[in-house]
Amino acid sequence: MSSAAAGGPQGCLAQNEWLCGEYLRTRQSELLDATVEHIWITALSIAIALLLALPLAVAARRWRAARAPALAVTTILYTVPSLAMFALLLPVFGLSAAVVVTGLVLYSLTVLVRNILAGLDAVPGEAREAARGMGYGSGRLLFEVELPLALPALLAGVRIATVTAVSLTTVGAIVGYGGLGNLIYDGMESFFKAQVLTASAICVVLAVVADLLLLWLQRALTPWTRARTRKRAVRGPSAPTAASTHDLVGKAG
Repeated sequence: MSSAAAGGPQGCLAQNEWLCGEYLRTRQSELLDATVEHIWITALSIAIALLLALPLAVAARRWRAARAPALAVTTILYTVPSLAMFALLLPVFGLSAAVVVTGLVLYSLTVLVRNILAGLDAVPGEAREAARGMGYGSGRLLFEVELPLALPALLAGVRIATVTAVSLTTVGAIVGYGGLGNLIYDGMESFFKAQVLTASAICVVLAVVADLLLLWLQRALTPWTRARTRKRAVRGPSAPTAASTHDLVGKAG
């Protein structure tokens, strides 16, 4: 009877094996709860970081004096180790999810601000001049021309920040809000192999799926980049003409 049990579906749990189907069947609710927590912490952090990074990057682009301080502060924040960052935030937020969300927001600002700035800097001057010639004010120029044309760089930054946040969320287990990181840390303490491997694998899947979804969104929102790439491949690189500049403004608007 004992040998049958050992060879049965519960044998992998009893033997503490890395690959264990019984663990997946018996811990579905626990895995789902941890995955949902992981996703909402990551998504909320990136959303808040993007809302903060946009005005920061626009201000740094418009007022040159603000550019160096904005880049310096965000870079310094990025160099702080994650454990130290969460520890520094504990006196402010206590043992709560806000510690993890705030830490991820601060880390994401570096990537997002730099990428948005790079995208705005790459907007052709001819496109701006054409838009102004068509009567665009500064606000309309920003939202209908500059930001749309900066989307490829912006979304590339969002992709990097999201994948990084998926990874760093696991460190939130030190305050009890690490999503799948809670399972990984608990499993490592008890050397529960199936739990460590399963939770780690789900983290990898989340990062890959998030990156692919954002890549699809980037391609869907910026069809003109593919058209320009195809034209370069056929005709070779060429300087922008007045007609192409007006096309850019029209597509952005």
